[in-house]
Amino acid sequence: MSEPSDRPVPDVMIRFDRVLKKFGETVVLRDLSFEVRPGEFVALIGPSGSGKTTILRLLMTLERVNGGTIQVGDEYLSHTERGGRLVPADEKHLRRVRRRIGMVFQQFNLFPNMNVRRNITEAPMRVLGKSRREADARAEELLDMVGLGDRIDAHPVQLSGGQQQRVAIARALAMEPDVLLLDEVTSALDPELIAGVLSVLREIARTTDITFLCVTHEMQFARDVSDRMMMFDQGQVIEEAPPEKLFSDPEQPRTREFLHAVLGRS
Repeated sequence: MSEPSDRPVPDVMIRFDRVLKKFGETVVLRDLSFEVRPGEFVALIGPSGSGKTTILRLLMTLERVNGGTIQVGDEYLSHTERGGRLVPADEKHLRRVRRRIGMVFQQFNLFPNMNVRRNITEAPMRVLGKSRREADARAEELLDMVGLGDRIDAHPVQLSGGQQQRVAIARALAMEPDVLLLDEVTSALDPELIAGVLSVLREIARTTDITFLCVTHEMQFARDVSDRMMMFDQGQVIEEAPPEKLFSDPEQPRTREFLHAVLGRS
């Protein structure tokens, strides 16, 4: 689905190395280290306030680390090398590395004054330098993929929540990301619309080499799609395993408690 890149494929696509994130005196992420391989789908689960969304916000450079480093592929995100040492990255560096990352938010964040076509084509033309013809062709391809090929000239207000979220997914893919971040992408949807959005994401995960990092409370979706799941609590990974292992035989009592609460199982 995504156009091939001439960049060499790194061994690790996302690397957090002893990351510290604080808001005031409150520590949200504490000495956090983990890696995600290229093409891997990793689901982040855990109670609200455990730091999951902060991880996505750091990768989108909406927040800065207080300690440690983040790498995307073979590049540092939050730092740059200068004179043989790491220093905080400037905005130009952040923008360049951030282009490799797409994000689909809880709220759809579509531009209400633009139709679906412009919502998808604006950034590829402005940021990636695509011609209008290229951007339009890619928008049509992506909208067909998410089942909205006939709504290309509609405005967001004319679409259901599920349709708007599928447009948001297409818009993220139009930027040709190496990494796609998903932040509770069904939480703002009515229950009957959730299945359609999750079906689209399953197909994208199956048919592309994009690396996914997904925060979700949709446990069945995480179980179906993930290569690996990471359980967070109080800013740290307390357990990680393939989904079948995590669901059938979690090692940590806190993981068992959380799964019992969200699945309602005894």
